[in-house]
Amino acid sequence: MKTLSQQEIENIETENFIESEIKKDMLNEHLDHIITRFPPEPNGYMHIGHLKGVTINFSMAEKFGGYTNLRFDDTNPAKEDEEYVKGWQEDIKWMGFEWKNLVFASDFYQNFYDYAVLLIKKGLAYVDDQSPEEISKTRGSFTEPGTDSPFRDRGVEENLQLFADMKKGLFKDGEKCLRAKIDMKSPNMNMRDPVIYRIVHQAHYRQKDTWCIYPTYDFAHPLEDALENITHSLCSNDFEDHRPLYNWVIQNCEINNKPNPRQIEFVRTNITGTITGKRYLRKLIEMGKASGWDDPRFPTIRGLRNRGYTPSSMIEFIKRIGVAGSEVSDALLEYCIRDELNKTATRAMVVFDPLKVVITNYEGVEDCFIENNQNDENAGSHIAKFSKEIYIEKEDFMEDAPNKFFRLKPQGFVRLKGAYIIKCDEVVKNKNGEIDHLNCSYIKNSKSGNDTSDIKVKATIHWVSKNDSFDVKINQFETLFKKDVKFEKDNLEEVFNENSLKTITAKAENFLKSAKLYSHFQFVRKSYCYLTKADDSGFVFNETVTLKDNFKVGK
Repeated sequence: MKTLSQQEIENIETENFIESEIKKDMLNEHLDHIITRFPPEPNGYMHIGHLKGVTINFSMAEKFGGYTNLRFDDTNPAKEDEEYVKGWQEDIKWMGFEWKNLVFASDFYQNFYDYAVLLIKKGLAYVDDQSPEEISKTRGSFTEPGTDSPFRDRGVEENLQLFADMKKGLFKDGEKCLRAKIDMKSPNMNMRDPVIYRIVHQAHYRQKDTWCIYPTYDFAHPLEDALENITHSLCSNDFEDHRPLYNWVIQNCEINNKPNPRQIEFVRTNITGTITGKRYLRKLIEMGKASGWDDPRFPTIRGLRNRGYTPSSMIEFIKRIGVAGSEVSDALLEYCIRDELNKTATRAMVVFDPLKVVITNYEGVEDCFIENNQNDENAGSHIAKFSKEIYIEKEDFMEDAPNKFFRLKPQGFVRLKGAYIIKCDEVVKNKNGEIDHLNCSYIKNSKSGNDTSDIKVKATIHWVSKNDSFDVKINQFETLFKKDVKFEKDNLEEVFNENSLKTITAKAENFLKSAKLYSHFQFVRKSYCYLTKADDSGFVFNETVTLKDNFKVGK
């Protein structure tokens, strides 16, 4: 944490409305730093939809000389687990963010209870005997006011006793609850006597059986912010309508921080082509359709990591969205990783669908130099061995080719990357009439970098030598859900894309045998791939993204 002088704050250039508001608050309140928090509920793993909130909270604290607390809002014992607490910490650290304090809402349970008692004593909270269904019916609508509970005017002493009995476990789940007494006619539905405590007879993953009553998020969250001395509570605009209740809780619980925390909302971003709902992802795991929360098709951070996405590419994605971006295509995320790997990934030749080529007029073995990355002058090159028998992609040859097919065709010429120009002399077929291999000849004085031939070709294709290559597995991915079927709550099997994972065996140049685990490569002319397994049992790559880019910058 670095404290800032008022002059340093004056000199900060703001880039969006949140930064402008924070700067104004710091100058008006004479603050030398800010404190933010990121408050996940530990009921699932971090996914790409969470990343905007994480990035905004941590980056704002860094820019304005403060720090961020990682707080787990664990007030719902039915869904929370230590597994997710550890997972969130691992994912946030991997993204490169560092929190100052690790905090749990459950550490403040006694504080929450005491503040609830204070509200009862002030006549601002009461125990309601209505069921959740009855409460819902009496809340009214956006056009109709709510109806007062018949228990709204209970006396303070009776409410105190009933709340104490709730804490002792004398009532069943849903039999009673504690509600704030605000205004049942408020145009803001959140202010119509919201429930602030409910009965849940279920052990908490941290507190065990200590409590059987739990505060609601709307009650606990502002109190946590105040107790941690948070200056700015930055959250998505889902919570904009909750802000009056946030302020009401802090004010009426008589918290007098200087300053009290201020809630500021950024625009929630929907990512088209992506479904992030935890219960749907969990269901796919249970159905055996996915391998786990780190499945490379999942939008979880660990899934994206396993696919080969980098923290920097994901943060760039968030920056491009901006705090006001409301909807963005998943193609932007692909663009960001593609743009990064184009600059950093090592090039290698891998043939996905091999077709054998015999160079009939060539004998021996010859070194060919392949650039590791043409965008990095310091990346160097590696050697690929040219020999009599090589493999090319089946799609790079066409027997009955149209005029504008510039790759290999009968009696046609094409350049092999880093090597020679070859000519297809003969198509050799098996007894079933299928192409077995091609007999080709090479042009002796046409080697890349030293070509003195007069032959002009319009295409260069990749290749690997039969005796200088090995088999690798490549996992290829499509979208997890079909794009032509509308997603609804109960049609998960219908919308699941059975073709979302395909594993192929490809021929890779031997250069890749020395690759380090978790390295990124561009398989030239094909895709960017990420090495996830490299041992005696074989090499496995996950295809991060293809080279084809449909996203246009600025759109």
